[in-house]
Amino acid sequence: MNSLYFTEEHQSFRASLKDFLQKEVVPHIEKWEKTGTIERFIWKKFGEMGFFGIPYPEVYGGLNLDLFYTVIFLEELQKVKSAGFAAAMWAHSYLAMTHLNAEGDERIKQDYLVPSIAGDKIGALCITEPFGGSDVAAMRTTAIKKGDKYIIKGSKTFITNGVYGDYYVVAAKTSPELGNKGISIFLVDSNLKGVSAVKLDKLGWRASDTGEIAFDDVEIPVENLMGEEGKGFPYIMQHFALERLIMAINAHARAEYAIDYAIDYMSQREAFGKTIDKFQALRHKLVENATDVEHCKVFNYSAVARLDKGEYVVKEATMAKLKSTQVADETIYSCLQMLGGYGYMEEYPLARLFRDSRLGPIGGGTSEILKEILAKMIIDKQNYKPAVK
Repeated sequence: MNSLYFTEEHQSFRASLKDFLQKEVVPHIEKWEKTGTIERFIWKKFGEMGFFGIPYPEVYGGLNLDLFYTVIFLEELQKVKSAGFAAAMWAHSYLAMTHLNAEGDERIKQDYLVPSIAGDKIGALCITEPFGGSDVAAMRTTAIKKGDKYIIKGSKTFITNGVYGDYYVVAAKTSPELGNKGISIFLVDSNLKGVSAVKLDKLGWRASDTGEIAFDDVEIPVENLMGEEGKGFPYIMQHFALERLIMAINAHARAEYAIDYAIDYMSQREAFGKTIDKFQALRHKLVENATDVEHCKVFNYSAVARLDKGEYVVKEATMAKLKSTQVADETIYSCLQMLGGYGYMEEYPLARLFRDSRLGPIGGGTSEILKEILAKMIIDKQNYKPAVK
């Protein structure tokens, strides 16, 4: 199946990335998980290797590679035993930077996209609010134009890289009376007067700095508006397909990691005179899990291939995230069980993986919200279309 999507060049890239992660990232993971802080040097190393520039134009320092290089990047990051670290990397590269590339003007691209690709600046995407959750249109943050400035007031929460970030891509209402048609996107430096960030204490993703950010009458120049005023909602919606596919790929990759770890453990663990991988009940359960994961993987790759060709795959991406995150949780739960008491111990990776995976059905749109989006498309025949810049 891999030959359908991955060339020899893709496989060489995977081998290089694996080697980099083992040498430069894995030795620091336990420290970052304990301190909750990812040190800045690793961002620069990622930038030097070109990993932040995978999908971006060469003129800005990117590699302009197809989306299956992104798939490899995401899959291998799920194997470093820290979904929090992985999230910090992909949220920077594919959430914040996607908007810089798509809606930013040339000045923004030179001042923010170029150093982001190089690993010199860290970005965060700020959409979710304390009272809004998955309801993007209900946001309360405002950006009121006064002369040659916008004044931003409000708050955002559950923001990955919210504390590390050098800049934020912020969604705010420029015309609150217009509802979702009054939302715009802005570039906001994190060191501006009136900006403050508080780190949140989470069940998992301990290495990442998920934060709540307050904007207290923050002044930004009018040229920090990204794209057209009032087009923020369709901009956000059209990028959600990529975000949901990212989370689906993360899910099938971490589930695969859990299965591989469980199989290795079971081949060594003995009970009643034989290794436990010989017990039919355990063997058949693992096979069920592997089958579910493989189904997700095949579907996810198919959706990525279509997105890479420019198709608008909002339905498929939504299905991919919905199913893959559910399957990942069930698979990791099952694999943890295979380890018995050791699965519950922090020194084994499945305990952390179990916690980290739980964010899958929540982040980037809860499973309940995704089901309603799909119901509108499948039952109500609603047709979502991409934004036109």
